[in-house]
Amino acid sequence: MALPNLSLVRRRLLISAILVVALAGCAEGDGGGIEIIDVSGPLDAAALQFMIDSVDQAADAGQEMVVLQVNSGAVLDSALLDDLESTIANPPLPLAVWLGPAPARAFGGLAVLVENAPVAAAAPGSVIGRRLPSVAGSGGSSDPDEVPVEETSIDLQPTIRQWLQELDGATLPTAQGPVVVETLQPFVDDGVEGVTLKTVTFRKPGLTTRFFRLAATPEAAFFFLVVGLTLVTFEFYALGPGVAAGVAGLSLWLAGWGVVNLPVRPIGLGLAILGWALLTTAYQRGGVFFLTILGAAALQIGGVVYVDGSGQIDPRWWLVLPSVLAALFFFLLAMPTVQRSRLSTQTIGREGLVGRVGVAVSDFTPDGLVEVEGARWKATAHRESGLKPGVGVVVSGVDGQFLEVEPTEVPQREK
Repeated sequence: MALPNLSLVRRRLLISAILVVALAGCAEGDGGGIEIIDVSGPLDAAALQFMIDSVDQAADAGQEMVVLQVNSGAVLDSALLDDLESTIANPPLPLAVWLGPAPARAFGGLAVLVENAPVAAAAPGSVIGRRLPSVAGSGGSSDPDEVPVEETSIDLQPTIRQWLQELDGATLPTAQGPVVVETLQPFVDDGVEGVTLKTVTFRKPGLTTRFFRLAATPEAAFFFLVVGLTLVTFEFYALGPGVAAGVAGLSLWLAGWGVVNLPVRPIGLGLAILGWALLTTAYQRGGVFFLTILGAAALQIGGVVYVDGSGQIDPRWWLVLPSVLAALFFFLLAMPTVQRSRLSTQTIGREGLVGRVGVAVSDFTPDGLVEVEGARWKATAHRESGLKPGVGVVVSGVDGQFLEVEPTEVPQREK
């Protein structure tokens, strides 16, 4: 079962705010030409809204016709899919759909749109199918079949420019009635007369839209989640906020965008968080091998089942694995190295801290963190000591990576 999305009103407001900035940076045609709206990748709410708005803007600019150039394995928003279907069925100007460039694919609701478009073509080598569910993760029956476009009735066109030339003089339907399109225009070059394709303008999502769509695939959304959680732990044990804290916040923001737009499975999200918690615990306890292996396994399994892709946008284990390996690198190599470099000095090592006093900054179970001489150290204490944050401690010995501490008679305030 997929996690519930934000309310439709809130999502529309957010998407509209993004598109105001995104569309402002798009190239505008001078009118009378051909506009190609190029969108690839999973069709989330932002991508679908961009396509709908771009068609309206092309009509307002007085373009001759508009072409939707698509290549996607999944549709992620049912309401906007219906809106796009209505736009294609009753466009404000002549509209055509091209599946390409090769190798392209059209799965789910996009396959139906391509097949039902008044005028459509596809690049050779493209595939189409997996029509159900129309929106990935929406439940119901699934259709695993996909076929090469060569086996369908869709027109084959090697390039979109060649297709546009062939569309000259064709009659295309619009909301105002049939329109004869003129894709070619005459020219004279050194006294030689001929015809050439009218001005073609490509419109792609702006930087803002593309930034949010970084997490539109399962593997990318999982990667940002793992990176964000790992850097949270890294910052905590590496002594305070820094550049990594900003990267962690940005990664978790993108991971949240993925959770909102993708059909994320609760069990996948839960396993990912469990894996992170196990790796953090293993690190806190000095690198417990069993917990490390268990945490890595939970991350990998969580990544594989992270999204209910309905056979259209399923996570691939070999693309999930790099995220798990990156987390292991941070927990096993990066964090110990950075912590040693930041917590050690040339004159005071761990042995030199014996007898020094400090303060506990975490609960001890029996391991925890203490602050001694202005730096944080991993420490261990007897279970009976009951150390809590803010309790004063004295270093009584050194055990590997851990300081052995005991409570002082006079509690100290946490720094």
